[in-house]
Amino acid sequence: MTASHSDPRTSTAYPDADDRADYDYQGGDVDRPGLVDDLESIVVGEVRFDEYSRQLYATDASAYEVTPIGVVYPAAPDDVAAVVEYCGLREIPVLPRGGGTSLAGQTVNEAVVLDFTRHMDAVVEVDPDDRRARVQPGAVLADLNAELEPHDLKFAPDPAWGDKSAVGGAVGNNSTGAHSLQYGKTDAYVESCEVVLADGTVTTFGEVSVDELRERAGDDGIEARIYAEVARILDEESDEIEARYPELKRNVSGYNLNALLEASEDGTVNLAKLLAGSEGTLAVVTEVEVSLEPIPETKSMALLSYGSVVDAMADVEPILEHDPAAVELVDDVLIDLARETAEFEDVVAMLPEGTDSVLLVEFYAENDAEGRERVAELLSDRVPGNGVEGAVTDGAPAAESTPAVAALEAHDADQRALFWKLRKSGLPILLSRTTDEKHVSFIEDCAVPPEHLPEYVEEFRAVLEDHDTFASFYAHAGPGVLHIRPLINTKSEMGAETMEAIADDVTDLVVEYGGSVSGEHGDGRARTQWNRKLYGEALWETFRDLKSAFDPDWILNPGTVCGDHDMTENLRYDAEYEFDAGFDPDLNWNNDNGFQGMAELCHGCGGCRGGQDTTGGVMCPTYRAEDEEILSTRGRANMLRQAMSGGLGAANAAAERTGRAADEVEKAHLSEEFLDEVLDLCIGCKGCAKDCPSEVDMAKLKAEVTHQRHERTGASLREKLFANIDALSALGSATAPVSNWLPKLPGARLLMEKTVGIARERSLPTFRRETVRDWFEDRGGSTVAEGEADRRAILLPDTYTNYSYPERGKAAVRVLEAADVHVELAESTDSGRPAHSKGFLDASRETARENVAELVPAVETGWDVVVVEPSDAVMLQSDYLDLNSGRDAEKVAGNTYGVCEYLDAFRLDERLDANASGALTYHGHCHQKATKKDHHAVAVLRRAGYDVDPLDSTCCGMAGSFGYEAEHYSMSQAIGSILFEQVAESDGNEVVAPGASCRTQLGDRQGAESPAHPIEKLAAAMD
Repeated sequence: MTASHSDPRTSTAYPDADDRADYDYQGGDVDRPGLVDDLESIVVGEVRFDEYSRQLYATDASAYEVTPIGVVYPAAPDDVAAVVEYCGLREIPVLPRGGGTSLAGQTVNEAVVLDFTRHMDAVVEVDPDDRRARVQPGAVLADLNAELEPHDLKFAPDPAWGDKSAVGGAVGNNSTGAHSLQYGKTDAYVESCEVVLADGTVTTFGEVSVDELRERAGDDGIEARIYAEVARILDEESDEIEARYPELKRNVSGYNLNALLEASEDGTVNLAKLLAGSEGTLAVVTEVEVSLEPIPETKSMALLSYGSVVDAMADVEPILEHDPAAVELVDDVLIDLARETAEFEDVVAMLPEGTDSVLLVEFYAENDAEGRERVAELLSDRVPGNGVEGAVTDGAPAAESTPAVAALEAHDADQRALFWKLRKSGLPILLSRTTDEKHVSFIEDCAVPPEHLPEYVEEFRAVLEDHDTFASFYAHAGPGVLHIRPLINTKSEMGAETMEAIADDVTDLVVEYGGSVSGEHGDGRARTQWNRKLYGEALWETFRDLKSAFDPDWILNPGTVCGDHDMTENLRYDAEYEFDAGFDPDLNWNNDNGFQGMAELCHGCGGCRGGQDTTGGVMCPTYRAEDEEILSTRGRANMLRQAMSGGLGAANAAAERTGRAADEVEKAHLSEEFLDEVLDLCIGCKGCAKDCPSEVDMAKLKAEVTHQRHERTGASLREKLFANIDALSALGSATAPVSNWLPKLPGARLLMEKTVGIARERSLPTFRRETVRDWFEDRGGSTVAEGEADRRAILLPDTYTNYSYPERGKAAVRVLEAADVHVELAESTDSGRPAHSKGFLDASRETARENVAELVPAVETGWDVVVVEPSDAVMLQSDYLDLNSGRDAEKVAGNTYGVCEYLDAFRLDERLDANASGALTYHGHCHQKATKKDHHAVAVLRRAGYDVDPLDSTCCGMAGSFGYEAEHYSMSQAIGSILFEQVAESDGNEVVAPGASCRTQLGDRQGAESPAHPIEKLAAAMD
C-alpha cells in the first residue's frame, strides 16, 4: 500500500497556499491521532479527523445526523484501496460519499468517510462513437453532461439535483429523475465499474456470461465468493425475486436482484448493475463506464388543470398511453403556497380560476411540428376542444373519462421553462419553514403502479389525517412516484413516534398496491427497516447473504439496505436536542423561531455546492473557489447550528477541564478558531438569501454572531478602520492630493500590510478634492426646477461615489435631470454598510436611524431616494429593516432605488436622448442579484442602444473590504478568477459593473482598466 501520486495540495492555485492566509478549513481537537498518522502514511490525499471536518460530514440532505470517525479525500484509486484495506483489517467502517445530497440518510454513518468530489471528479474519457464515457465517482452529473453536450449526447438519468449530485452517488442510489418514463434508472446505463472490495482488492465488474460467472465462483478469494453467491441467487432465489419484486419502472429499495435476473435470461449478468442502488454497502466504486443517450431535438409541453388531485391521478394512466417523456404533478397545497410567494405568483396566475391541481406533460420530438402534433393529440384526447396553441379550454369535461378541465401548451423554451418553474416551486416553499415542525423526508418517494394512484392518494391522505398532519403531493406522477413530506416535529418524542407510525402504515399501503418503499431516493436510515416487510423474510436474508459475500465483516456503510438502522434514531432534531445561542439576537428576525429558526433552516440539500458553469447564480463564491465543504452555505449553517446545540462541545469540554460552568466559558461559535475557519470566509454576498432553496441568510447570521463577538472581546484596529471608512474618506478627500501620495512612498504598502493587514498588491482608492457635494453646490443645485419636474429624488452620495469616484455621482445627476427629475443630495454619505458588514450593529443601527429621520419627511411628501452604489442601496432597502422596526424605516426602504433600478422602474430612461452603440459585458453586484434587482441596469443599457451580455456571475471576490485584507487576498483572487474567465469568454468589448468593489477587482487584472458604472455609459450615450 504505497502512495505513488503527486501531492494534490501543492498547487499555488489553492487560496490557503498563500503564507498570509490564516485558515486551513479545520478546527477543534483531532480524534484518534494514531489512526490519522497511519492513514496519512498510506494515502496522497488529505486526511482530516479534526472536530470541524467530522461535524461537516455528520449530515446530508436527510433528517439524520451521525458524526463520522474522520474524512479522507482520496486522490486516486490507490488511496481508496489503501484506506479500505487498512480499515478492513481493523474492522473500521468505511463510507463512500459524493455530494451528500441523499435524502434517506445513506451518506452519514460512524465510519471513515471517503469524499470523492474533491480530487476524484474527472471525466476520464468520452467515446462519442460508441456512446460511452468513463467517469470518476466524484464527477458532478452536470459537469459530465457539459462535456457531452458538444457531441449531442447526455447521461440520461436527470435527478433534480444533478448540478450538485455526483456520478458515484447516482450509481449508489440508482438515481433517475423527471424523465424516467423515457430513460429509466441509472442501472440501465452502468456498463462496468472499477471497484475496491472490502479487503482492498481492486477489480472491474462488467458483463460476463452466466457460464463464466460459475467458473469464477470456483476460484479463491473474495471475488470468487461474490460470484458464487450471485450464482446461488440465480439458481435458488429466482422464483422469490419474481414473486416479491414490484413491477415498477421505479424501485430502488433493497439490492438490484431483479436486474440480475432479467440479464440472466440472455445468458449474461453484469455485477456493475448490481452495485446500482447498493448505497456503498457492497463495494467502493472508483470509476464507472456509462452508456449515453442523444439529446432530444426538441420538446413540447402541456399543462393540464384538474378540480382535485384525485382527478389528476385518475388521468395519469390514460396520459401514459400517449408515451410522454415526463408526467409531473403539482397539487393544491403547493399551488396555494406558490400563489402567496412573490417568485412564483406570476406563474400561478396563468392557471385558470378554480384550478386545484395540475399535471405537467412533456414530449420529446424530432422537430417542432412533431412536438406540436403530439401535444395536440393529447389535448384532443384528454381535453376535447382545445385546439389553439397557448389557449385555455375550461368548463366541464366532455366525458367522465377526461377529468381535465383546462389546458395550456408550450413549445418555445421560455414558456416551457415557465411550466417547469411551477413544478419546481414545490421544494423551496416546503423547505422554507423555520418552525420546529418540518416537512420531513422519510416516506417521500414511495412508488406504486400508476393505475393505483387515485386510491393510493386517497388512502395516503387518510393515513396522514389519522396522525393529525398533512403533506403536499407532487413530482413524478407518470412512474407513480409522488414526493410526499408530512409535517412532523421530531424534537418531541411523540413526533418521532408519529413518524415511524406513518411509515409503517404507508409501507402496508405500498405493499397492498404492489409498490416500493423507495422509488427514487433509496433506503438509508429512513427506509432500511421496511425492506423486510416489502420483500419478506426470505429475500431479506438473501440481501444479508449477498452483503456478507461482498463484505464479510460488514465494514462498508454498515446498517444500510439490509442492516439494523432504526428510522427514529440519530435524528438531527430529536427530543434531546437543545439550542442555545448564548446571546439575545440584536437584529430583527421576522421568521418563525427567529434567529434559531434561521440557524436551523439549512436542510443539507447541497444547493450551495453547484458550479458557476452549471448552476450559475451568486452562491456560494468561496466554495466555488475552493471546493471545501466548510465554505459552502450548508457547511457554515450546519456548523453554526451544531455549535449552538452542543455538537462541537467546546463550551462543555472547556467547562469540564476548568471546573467552571459552561455559560462562563467561551461559546464554541464565538471562539477565534470558529470565526476564522467557519464564518470569516463568508464574504456577505447575500447570494444564499436568494439561491439557497431554503433561503438561509448566512450574511445576516454572520453579522449577528460577529457583533456578539465584538461585544465580548472587542474588535481589531483594521475592523474599526474599515467600519469607519466614511470618516477616513472625508479626511482623505480634505487632504488630497497628499493623501494619495502617501501609499506610493517606498515601503509604504509593505508597512500597511505589516501593521494594518491591507494587502500590498491592492490598488487603493484615490481621493478627490472636489466631491460630488462640492460639484453639486458649485453648479447651484439641480438644473430641473422642482415645480416643473416629473419626479423628485434625493440622491444619497455614498462614500465611494462622493469622495473617490465623483464622476459616477455627476453622471447620475445628469442622467436623472435629463429624465426630468429634480435632484437634491442627502446630507449623509454613509449608509451604514461598512459598519454593518463588519458586525458593528450598534453603529450601523444609529446611522440607519439618522438617515431614516432625514429621509422620511421627504419620502412622505412624494420624494424618492436614489443610490449609485448597489450595496448602499440594498442597505437602505433591506438591511435597515433588520436594524430598525417601524413605519418610517419601511417607508424609506420601500421608496429607495438603485439608480438604474429607478430609471427602469418608472421608464424614465425612455425620455433620454440616447443613441449608443457597442457591446458591453455586464457584471452585476451580488447584493442586487440577491434582492432580484440586478436586471434593471441591463434593461436601461439595452434601451440606450448597447448590446449587453449580462454575466451569470458570482461575487467578484472583493466584497467590500474583504479583498483588501492580506490574509484574504488569495481567496479574493481565486473567486475573482471565476469572473475573469467569464469576462474573457464574453463577446462584449467593454466591461461595466455598478459596484465599486467589483470595479476595483476587475481593474486590478493585469493590463485591465477599471470598468465604468452603467450610469456613466448612459451619460455617454446622451453625449
